[in-house]
Amino acid sequence: MAKFIIKRFTAMILTLWVITTLTFILMHAIPGSPFNNSSGKAISGAALKNMEAHYHMNQPLSIQYLIYLKSVATFNFGPSIKQPAQTVNDLLGRGFPVSFELGMWTLIVAILSGVLLGVLAALKHNGLIDYIAMTIAVFGISIPDFVLATMLIQEFAVNLQWFPAGTWQGVSYMILPIIALATGPMAIIARLIRSSMLEVLTQDYIRTAQAKGLSPVLIVFKHALKNALLPVVTVLGTLAAAILTGTFVIEKIFAIPGMGKYFVDSINSRDYPVIMGTTVFYSAILIVMLFLVDIAYGWLDPRIKMDREAR
Repeated sequence: MAKFIIKRFTAMILTLWVITTLTFILMHAIPGSPFNNSSGKAISGAALKNMEAHYHMNQPLSIQYLIYLKSVATFNFGPSIKQPAQTVNDLLGRGFPVSFELGMWTLIVAILSGVLLGVLAALKHNGLIDYIAMTIAVFGISIPDFVLATMLIQEFAVNLQWFPAGTWQGVSYMILPIIALATGPMAIIARLIRSSMLEVLTQDYIRTAQAKGLSPVLIVFKHALKNALLPVVTVLGTLAAAILTGTFVIEKIFAIPGMGKYFVDSINSRDYPVIMGTTVFYSAILIVMLFLVDIAYGWLDPRIKMDREAR
């Protein structure tokens, strides 16, 4: 297990380096200048030279790249171009707790509702509940989160006025964005759990448990569900990535002051330090989450753990 962790950690560092390098190349390949005034016109003359010197943009690309790698290694990306009084770390520190809260609640809601829906569909296979659950799942997979968000705002915030649709000031403000983000992952989890549970329920050890007279609830949630969760664990990293990237648009639609909103705003204004800082930060989170998923998968399936130890 120790060898596996060391190998995965090395791969994580290399992956992060590739992402940071590609981010640097793409940002400098985009035409245009980040140094525009409030009216959108480019700054020129001595003011432009001073700003380029302040942000090291008058240096050769190789020097800029080394400075950038140093900022990544020390996690100090300096001040924002559009908000000079704020450093990138200040913006991340202010936006990350909001995005983390949104993402975690979304993941919890998606997992719990998806598992419950999938288990019910499997237990009532080819019944009314199965058809209803799979109809909901197909709807959740088919509709993009930003379209669902717009529909939720129109119906529940504008027409019915049941929920507010802006900012992030309490539980009532969290419901609509969480539903918009969680519906897609919930649908994927429900379909995976259903198909996996249908397979697990036909196994010999389940029949043995039934023959011993164990209660159906105990059989499902103690014996069957653990093995049925394996396919879900394998896609948790992908689902987490989908939720994190989904927050970019959802935070913008609902005016939530999280990292996603800062990231979208920084792209529109070509705020290089904020773009690079948020990209590296998001990438590091996703890489760590994928690593934790690998560990969890080995814990759930002893065969995977034994295979890793053999290597």
